[in-house]
Amino acid sequence: MTKITIYHNPRCSKSRQTLDLIKKCDLEPEVILYLEQPPTPSKLDALFSAMGKAPLEVMRTKEARFKELGLAKTDDRPRGEWLRLISENPILLERPIVVNGHKVVIGRPPENVLDIL
Repeated sequence: MTKITIYHNPRCSKSRQTLDLIKKCDLEPEVILYLEQPPTPSKLDALFSAMGKAPLEVMRTKEARFKELGLAKTDDRPRGEWLRLISENPILLERPIVVNGHKVVIGRPPENVLDIL
């Protein structure tokens, strides 16, 4: 059986709901508290590639930190720079991200994860 992983923020209601939904499916995921253990740029690159998303599509652009860093949705930055910014500022990462083998989704809404379980 493939290991399920959730990049989780316990303070986020959608993240908590997604984790509960996974457990209701009788699965016990590996929980990564990504604010404490930020994914590396290469890990983020793999996650985003599996989702078919660009880094900016998986960023919380309304987060205060986004503005504090002087970032804008229209910034033309190389992919590697976006990945580094997210890794160094994990609060900018959309959450939760759930991984099941090669399948990766964002649990917004939490029911999105049902497609990969």
